[in-house]
Amino acid sequence: MRPRACAPLAVAVIAWASTAGAQPGEGTLARNLAATCANCHGTGGVSVGGFASLAGMKKEELAGKLMEYKAGTRPGTVMPQLMKGYTDAQIDLLAGWFAAHPPPR
Repeated sequence: MRPRACAPLAVAVIAWASTAGAQPGEGTLARNLAATCANCHGTGGVSVGGFASLAGMKKEELAGKLMEYKAGTRPGTVMPQLMKGYTDAQIDLLAGWFAAHPPPR
């Protein structure tokens, strides 16, 4: 085979290999994780009920609180059980996602 004939095949193989293990972007994953919080904490983390709004909270503060729920050192009814289902990395993504959104007015 001539080198020119191999070039398109090589490009196709490299493109396929680079996407074979691709995962959704962190932004998409964070948004999907945050959607599970909407029932209590409102769409985008802006609560309309008796629950705390999460939008606009400092990332470190929110991540710390969520980790306390996960560890069982922060009292709660549902939150400790929910947070036990998340990895530390997922909690960090959640906190970052809510921190990036404007707080309620």
